[in-house]
Amino acid sequence: MSGNQAEKRDAPESRMPIARAARHAVGVSFEFFPPKTEKMAEALWDAVKRLEPLAPSFVSVTYGAGGSTRERTHDTVVRIARETAMKPAAHLTSVAATRAEIDAVARAYWDAGITHVVALRGDPPDGQPEYVPHPNGYAYASDLVAGLKRIADFEVSVAAYPEGHPQSPSLEADIDNLKRKIDAGATRAVSQYFFDVDVYRRFRDRVAAAGITIPVIPGILPVTNFAQVVKFSNACGATVPQWMYRAFDGLDDDPDTRRLVAATQAYEQVQALAEDGIRDFHFYTLNRADLTFAICHLLGVRPVK
Repeated sequence: MSGNQAEKRDAPESRMPIARAARHAVGVSFEFFPPKTEKMAEALWDAVKRLEPLAPSFVSVTYGAGGSTRERTHDTVVRIARETAMKPAAHLTSVAATRAEIDAVARAYWDAGITHVVALRGDPPDGQPEYVPHPNGYAYASDLVAGLKRIADFEVSVAAYPEGHPQSPSLEADIDNLKRKIDAGATRAVSQYFFDVDVYRRFRDRVAAAGITIPVIPGILPVTNFAQVVKFSNACGATVPQWMYRAFDGLDDDPDTRRLVAATQAYEQVQALAEDGIRDFHFYTLNRADLTFAICHLLGVRPVK
């Protein structure tokens, strides 16, 4: 080997930024959704087994609008708890159900050893344009949090919205609502996904100024289908920057290149936040492990042996 080759091999890490892990050890968590079919169940379990060696702090399983996936969510959470070393968290919403019904679901989770719940107000059922509280139900997420804490000493995570909930009158109202959920007993917040890191930075500053001290974990969405992300973002109020349109332009029929672009974009996002000192990230996996695993690898999160 020549001297020049040895010199290149031993070049400092600052010349190879893609190989640079986060300066501080980071933790990760993952979100899955309950499968509708046997084929989807196989895909979910492939993702679970692929990501399990990364030792996430927890994994969450979503709950469909109007409680439409209640049984499938329960079955998925219980299976993860039974067949893996991961700690599952069950999403639970208050839509279209009485307090007694929700309490029964919560007790069933507790009896099954599921002690972590992600408490959400929830989206209205299909065909219902706006959220309407059930007359005998938990009206808001803060009420649901309080109800859970009355039942048992659940660990409760809640949602936070860096760009504001689409039905919120203002960002200030959103912060006030987050504080109500914390006062009710929430111990962690996980943010809606975002793509511009400055969106999260501004939100983090507003949260701190409001005196909120619980962790507010950034939610990261690796983009597997850009057109779908744009459609969903329009509905949930998340901004898709123009640079993303340019980055994914022309890749609708080129999934391999699209995945490479998506991994690069998401890695740059989490790396920037890790450089800010963020210690935890929550990945919306969409039941696919490839992009999330690659990003975690670059962050320095490797399989635990």
